[in-house]
Amino acid sequence: MAPTIARLVPERYQSETLILVVPQRVPDSYVKSTITQTVEDRLPSISDQILSRSRLEKIIADLNLYIEERKRQVMEDVVQRMRGDITVSLDAPSLNSFRVTFVSDDPETARKVTERLASLYIEQNLRDRESQADNTNQFLETQLQDAKQRLVEHEKKLEEYRRRFAGQLPSQLPGNLQAIQNAQVQLQSINESMNRAHERRLLIERQIADAQAPSAVLTPAVSLDSPPANGSQLISTAQQLEIARARLELAKLRFTPDHPEVLSLQRTVADLQTRLGLEAPVSDAAAIVEPTISPQEQAQKKRLGDLQAELDVIDHQLTANDAEAARLKQTIASYQAKIDVVPTRESELVELTRDYSTLQTGYTNLLTKREDSQISANLERRQIGEQFQVLDPASLPQRPYNERQRLLTMSVGVVGGLVFGLLVIGFLEYRDTSFRREEDVVRVLTVPVLALIPVMASDRERQAQRRRAWVVDFAGIAVLAGSAAVLAFWRMQW
Repeated sequence: MAPTIARLVPERYQSETLILVVPQRVPDSYVKSTITQTVEDRLPSISDQILSRSRLEKIIADLNLYIEERKRQVMEDVVQRMRGDITVSLDAPSLNSFRVTFVSDDPETARKVTERLASLYIEQNLRDRESQADNTNQFLETQLQDAKQRLVEHEKKLEEYRRRFAGQLPSQLPGNLQAIQNAQVQLQSINESMNRAHERRLLIERQIADAQAPSAVLTPAVSLDSPPANGSQLISTAQQLEIARARLELAKLRFTPDHPEVLSLQRTVADLQTRLGLEAPVSDAAAIVEPTISPQEQAQKKRLGDLQAELDVIDHQLTANDAEAARLKQTIASYQAKIDVVPTRESELVELTRDYSTLQTGYTNLLTKREDSQISANLERRQIGEQFQVLDPASLPQRPYNERQRLLTMSVGVVGGLVFGLLVIGFLEYRDTSFRREEDVVRVLTVPVLALIPVMASDRERQAQRRRAWVVDFAGIAVLAGSAAVLAFWRMQW
């Protein structure tokens, strides 16, 4: 029965192709790929995509596979049947190649399907690598834009902070100290100039006082009828009053208000004012002849004017110096206030700068990774990255793939039949209760044997017995010969 069953098993043909994993043709030191998964990690996901229902249904429809099964079964079962006929195995020693096999009832069909599967693996690998490289590039581009936006916003914060606290930043501390030093030098120079101006002013005031001292004793005015003595001209009361007032002002500058000379000059001024008020107007005919000013008085008056002008210049200079000194003191105070808040600004700026440095470092890293990702994506688009290449094309099977199974079925049948026969013989022997020897009688019945009657067979029975012995011997020889032939053939196949 085993040979019959083995013959009923349909012949199956297996086609196999070897796909080599070709490494990247550009050295990793020049271009680093963004795909870090090994073939062992990527192969299951590629296989899941290729062995999907849509892919396998298209292959079944294009190559017209499983005609009888499609008549009896639904497409889902046919696809599952095809998945069982496909085998993908990775070469363990090197891990740089894998095999794709397909089993079919027709050798040419097996070869075509294997070729189709190999091309799908190659195309899917290229598509997956390019898609992964593009997705990585797009992700890095998005992250780079976000990092740039955050960096720009932080730069604006820093710019606003520097603009808001201009002059109070730690980097401006040396400039502030230098400005204070320069202002202090200018203030010292102005103070020295003011001291010299004060000394000069005192000197000019003394010179004015000396110049205003009268050179002759004032003479009282005389009437028109009295001729001038010694030929000199008379001085009017108004002129005397003007000279007395000048001397009073000079005395006030030199002495205190309670000084006797000041008090005397005040009485003189009062007397002259009273006299000027009591004098009656005279007619043009009786008018007193206007006195003429001597050259000495003109020179004295000119000198007083020059000294007074110089005194005005000094006063103006002192006023300007006072204003400049106040401005410099205010400037020093302003710069000092900026210096006092430098520690606070430094602490705030350190925090802002630390965040900015972190963002800038992250942006620089992302920019470098983005550039590397773009190069890697171009590498995959030009198909010079890691690829799958058919090393051994799909083979056309010359003999059935399941021939070993058929031989194994026959061998199992022969061995099973032999074992079954032995079991039957043993069972019959066990069930046989007849006595064949004298020892059997003694062992079972424990009685002595008195006589033995030999078996008396006829010639016909002896001939039948010999024929049965020949059949058994021939069957045994045939079983042994068949077993030997099966074992020899099996050994040759393996």
